[in-house]
Amino acid sequence: MPAIIHCDVAIVGGGLAGGLIALALRKKRPELDIRIVEGGAELGGNHLWSFFASDVAVADRWLVAPLISYGWTRYDVVFPGHARTLKAGYYSIESDRLDQMVRAALPAQAVMTGRKALGASARAVVLADGDRIEAGGVIDCRGPSDLSRLELGWQKFLGRELALAEPHPLKRPLVMDATVPQADGYRFVYALPFAATRLFVEDTYYSDTPEIDADALRGRIDAWLAARRIEAEAVTREETGVLPVAMGGDFEEYWRSGGNRLAKAGMRAALFHPVTGYSLPDAVRLARAIADASDLSGPALHELTYGFARRQWQRRGFYRMLAAMLFRAAEPEERYRVLERFYRLDAGLIARFYASQSSLLDRARMLVGKPPVPVGRAVRAIRGTM
Repeated sequence: MPAIIHCDVAIVGGGLAGGLIALALRKKRPELDIRIVEGGAELGGNHLWSFFASDVAVADRWLVAPLISYGWTRYDVVFPGHARTLKAGYYSIESDRLDQMVRAALPAQAVMTGRKALGASARAVVLADGDRIEAGGVIDCRGPSDLSRLELGWQKFLGRELALAEPHPLKRPLVMDATVPQADGYRFVYALPFAATRLFVEDTYYSDTPEIDADALRGRIDAWLAARRIEAEAVTREETGVLPVAMGGDFEEYWRSGGNRLAKAGMRAALFHPVTGYSLPDAVRLARAIADASDLSGPALHELTYGFARRQWQRRGFYRMLAAMLFRAAEPEERYRVLERFYRLDAGLIARFYASQSSLLDRARMLVGKPPVPVGRAVRAIRGTM
């Protein structure tokens, strides 16, 4: 017979955004009865999330610090005409670690994995097995809503974690290697040295389409390894992903497409950097804001999350303009020039860009001078975002 489960807060979707909200609530509001509902067998799925130290405010680092699997103090970028090492903290979180930490923090009954949600409202969740959750408030973190409401390009990738026959030569993360042949848009290889004989390598594209040719990307990773005489003994994990890069769109329509008057977080709330597609900084900020809220009822959670997401969208018009310049003003094989020029700028400016905290001076410096794309196309791209 179907059961009715009562709780204070139900989190639908056990990815990064949902996991961070659960951890923040458990830390700040341990008296609450929380449920986190995930259709998969594990929380977090099969992912690796990386971020810069400056992406997360000092006051919020308590939330992410226990999740970090790897960390470095510098990272490299390499382009055809420019190479640079930047001094900045850089960290990675493995989805397995997120799963472990959420399960350790919450009572066993709070983690409802293998339970698919068919629908959600401000105060209720209907599960595929017929059970129903009735909560004081519900937060939907199930991934993107109707992306057709937004004007998008795509950052798509295939990454492989490798066990190596011999130690690799990398001393620190290689965040962008754009010396590789350009294909399907701006292409670069991303590599993280987990240990002397453990390496994560990802082939990434800023592409006009979201489709991934997995075999082609695997072959290009093999070619990159062979060119550096790195021999892989085994592939221990593989992941693929497609992140939206936002050039414009209707935020209000996008929000409603995910459920009217329903609190949302993560990609479902359009909380991602318009140029990079990364969602971790916003996920941390919103999780902390939810944990600090005095009213966690369904209507109050909707107002909190809607207001937070709407403010971020309004503040990020500049980044959507940059995304439009990248996709509309540059030929696909020439897009690397935009990033090559960007990485010649001040290290602080670069850090603030990734954290979505660019100052007015930063914005002026990114646009001043001769653009690395045709001027006419750049002007048309900018006008298209207004």
